[in-house]
Amino acid sequence: MSATAQPSSWFGQPRGLTVLFLTNMWEQFSYYGMRALLVYYMTSTLLFGQEKASSIYGFYTAFAYFTPIIGGTIADRWLGKKRAVIIGAAVMAAGHFMMAIQPALYFALATIAIGNGLFLPTLPSQINDLYRADDPRRPWAYNVYYVGVNVGAFLAPLACGFLGETYGWHYGFGAAGVGMLTGLILYLAGQRYLPPEQAAAAPETDRRPSHRGRDTALLLLGIGLAVTVFRASYEQIGNTIALWMRDDVDRVIGGVEVGAAMFFSLNPLLVMVVTPLLLARWRRQAERGRELSVMQKMAVGALLVAASYLLVAAAEAFSGGGRAHWLWLLGYFLIFTVGELYILPNGLGIFARLAPPKLGASTVAAWYFAIFGGSLAAGQVGRLWSRVDHVSFFVVLAAIATAAALFLYLLDQPTRRILASADADRGDDLTDVAEGIARPLNA
Repeated sequence: MSATAQPSSWFGQPRGLTVLFLTNMWEQFSYYGMRALLVYYMTSTLLFGQEKASSIYGFYTAFAYFTPIIGGTIADRWLGKKRAVIIGAAVMAAGHFMMAIQPALYFALATIAIGNGLFLPTLPSQINDLYRADDPRRPWAYNVYYVGVNVGAFLAPLACGFLGETYGWHYGFGAAGVGMLTGLILYLAGQRYLPPEQAAAAPETDRRPSHRGRDTALLLLGIGLAVTVFRASYEQIGNTIALWMRDDVDRVIGGVEVGAAMFFSLNPLLVMVVTPLLLARWRRQAERGRELSVMQKMAVGALLVAASYLLVAAAEAFSGGGRAHWLWLLGYFLIFTVGELYILPNGLGIFARLAPPKLGASTVAAWYFAIFGGSLAAGQVGRLWSRVDHVSFFVVLAAIATAAALFLYLLDQPTRRILASADADRGDDLTDVAEGIARPLNA
């Protein structure tokens, strides 16, 4: 974090930030473009049953968030961040292109997940290297980066979804591969704007008292377990919600039926619109001394996601066996996205805040272990879609998210205590991290 600031080129930020968010923007384009098509492709072309498709989706997303745990360690100790990004991006691009070959489905999914393991934890961990520790622009860096990567997630379902549903699934998967390759080319072209990387080194001995290190580990474990429960509900957005949109929602707007996959663009679009409004609200609350704590925000986020599924349950109930109006879908995405913004950036921020020196990528990767477990659980929960009525199914999802909210709220007091100790030790500003660091809507 001691790198000399680079010349400004976008919103007063170093040019290296533009390189990083453009790289991740195209990675998000490739990931969300492929994800928007995956369940439809398996159920309509490969003729997999719904339960099998749900399990494969769950195992794939879980594996994609397990590999960063290994990849982050490899990057910290041996490869370094830049080489890890380059290798990871190249492997992911190859995997996306293999998705266009029908017999290569499983191998392609495994290849994408392996490349993601090197790429995912190392790209955002380079942002701090662009700034001196006292640079006043640093708090805004993650906000600029966050908006940039969501542009890719917004465009992906529109482009890949349109190509896949109109011309054939292989065209959509191919477009995702082109997106990943574009991100790699931009990253290579922008190397001169990124600061020299420190040599990878063995982790430093933690100088904190042993009980504090143990308490921190237990806290992160507790948060991880709560988020694992939450993700079992949250991850249905790319699984059973995709099926609900396709089969149970009237998607005719202005006399034209909009493809189901294209509706996935609502989530990142709302992220871009709502994020600045939400940050402004939190700042006003902080000025008045009324801002919620980090864990309270996360609990509120889980409750909002629960409310979004109750809204879908109501849509199913009022439709009386027919198709629900697309406005119900819009309401779902709005509430779901606000809940996501309350919980996921703050959770990742806590893990990044408590990372030991020179283990930034590894600790951030540990956050993805919760996503791994939650994705596995989501795949199994999704199997209920074919076994119970849809109203009951969405009520179950709401109950799971509510249980996670209760778990998160119970962790509020120990989290405040440990973060206060961390502030005293390192003098960092938690608010900067919690407001700025974000998952791209994968986490």
